[in-house]
Amino acid sequence: MQPQTPTAVPAASLLTPTDHTLILIDHEPQMGFATHSIGIAELRNNVAGLAKSAKLFNVPVVLTTVDEETFSGPIFPEIKEVFPDQKPIDRTSMNAWEDVNLVRAVEEIGRKRLVLAGLWTEVCVVMPALSALAQGYEVYVVTDACGGVSAEAHNMAVQRMVQAGVRPITWLQYLLELQRDWARMEAYNGVFEIASQHAGGYGLGMIYAGSMLKQAAAQPEKAAESALGQVAEQAHR
Repeated sequence: MQPQTPTAVPAASLLTPTDHTLILIDHEPQMGFATHSIGIAELRNNVAGLAKSAKLFNVPVVLTTVDEETFSGPIFPEIKEVFPDQKPIDRTSMNAWEDVNLVRAVEEIGRKRLVLAGLWTEVCVVMPALSALAQGYEVYVVTDACGGVSAEAHNMAVQRMVQAGVRPITWLQYLLELQRDWARMEAYNGVFEIASQHAGGYGLGMIYAGSMLKQAAAQPEKAAESALGQVAEQAHR
């Protein structure tokens, strides 16, 4: 009996560039001032990585702010830099899903999966996440591109969303899930650049690996000698 060919099929729950909309909610100075579940520098870095990831893979993005001119201030410059020509939908409601303009924008895009990130997790993320879920959307939340007024506030909001059926992810997980296969060369250089800039130790590892590959390509004999030398050194230990 011939052995069956393995079925190499990805899980249906994995995100693809063509199956979802990213919504970035209230990444504004006033909200950032009171965010204490994550350091503001780390938060801004993660938001930048997330925004660049969506742009690289041509994911439709909805930007929204709350009382930009009278209370919360402009959207983070890291987002503005990635989407310079996109005007955020400004709201008065804490729950973005109660704003008809935002819901209309999502419906016009027409995708039934949503990926959310915003400030604060316990207010302006949990409310639209639960609301969209109740209307039949699949919802993912990028937890490290969110923040709460305390670690407990953030954690309890994430737990509440997960219990309701929301799927938590991180920004780097989002980037790599969209790439999925290093043989997909269309976005390879972009993924490498984003990870190198924003992915901490993983990014440094990519920079190191890239430099080693360049050296090996430029001086194959020297690279081979170096590799043999390392093997010999390990053998004597």
